[in-house]
Amino acid sequence: MKTEGVKYAGSKNKLIPFILDAVGPLKIRTVLDAFSGTTRVAQAFKNSGITVIANDVSEWSRVFGECYLVNRKPKKDYAEKIEYLNSLPGKRGWFTKHYGGKTNGASSVQTDGKKRIWQVHNTRKLDAIRKEIDKIAEDNIEKSVLLTSLILALDRVDSSLGHQVSYLREWSARSYKTMILKCPEFKVDHLPHRVISGSALNAVKKCEVDLAYFDPPYGSANEKMPPSRVRYASYYHLWKTIILNDEPELVGAANRRSDAGDRESGSIFEDFRRGESGKYVVVEAIEKLLTNTRAKFILLSYSSGGRATLGELNEIIRSLNCESTVSKIDYRQNVMAQMSWTNDWTSTRGDYKEYLFLIDRFGQGIPQPRPHFGMRTA
Repeated sequence: MKTEGVKYAGSKNKLIPFILDAVGPLKIRTVLDAFSGTTRVAQAFKNSGITVIANDVSEWSRVFGECYLVNRKPKKDYAEKIEYLNSLPGKRGWFTKHYGGKTNGASSVQTDGKKRIWQVHNTRKLDAIRKEIDKIAEDNIEKSVLLTSLILALDRVDSSLGHQVSYLREWSARSYKTMILKCPEFKVDHLPHRVISGSALNAVKKCEVDLAYFDPPYGSANEKMPPSRVRYASYYHLWKTIILNDEPELVGAANRRSDAGDRESGSIFEDFRRGESGKYVVVEAIEKLLTNTRAKFILLSYSSGGRATLGELNEIIRSLNCESTVSKIDYRQNVMAQMSWTNDWTSTRGDYKEYLFLIDRFGQGIPQPRPHFGMRTA
């Protein structure tokens, strides 16, 4: 069964087959997805019959988690309400005022000099539908399913680069379409999945599971990159506003929430500073995360474009005195290639790669990997 989600800069959709292949021999029954994001990896674990605890700091991740993991109602139970929401006539409201643009010529730039992410015919529907969801949802889980349906529909008709920091100057072809809500493609089972909200550092202390999967924010190794350009609270501020429907104070050309600005990082894993030790704060955070994890196994996915280097991650993992493997993902050949710890972390051409670190935290023993997974390393 395929997973589902919005356009997302940190999406692990392409990585899912490699993740499932890596943990397959471990016979995992329970997993903590500590940086769950749009829940694509959590959905894949659930679809594989594994009990999932999904954690994240964002409101939209909680909503997606309640929809795709916790919901127990079949799709047919939502059909009538989704059809009703689609039938509502549009109305001008707060979202239309700040995010709806008219197609005056071919430009999304409006008279106030700001660009818009949606055309006005879709923000009018958003204004009508969002208000009605609060009225017709019978409980929080049903509300999360309807909100997920709304967000997916809006994502299909936006005019953006895939994030909400800046929008296209010319309207995208998809933005001319009328958004239509559809029931999310969730799988219903009766396993005790959970959704929790908070710091990954707190989550790992509370959750005793077979596997902890970590996909921390990468940040950027580019010293000139403004922090606001890679913080997820800034990238996806609109999903938070739609969920809370709180009409927040707005700033900047993209009408971002004022609490999604540039000065504060939303997570220690997005911090760009160096700590007192001279290491980047995010490297210290990863070390603390791995050290405090109570899972039998850890699977860490990381990009060569992030703040941490291969050498720093190698040093952290070796300090744990655990058996571990590292594999580099080659999407073109659709394999996980064998890799030694001394391989180059980044290409001089800036050709970033994805890596999977599998760590045996308490000496359970890592089964012999499949032929393309690579060899175990000390």
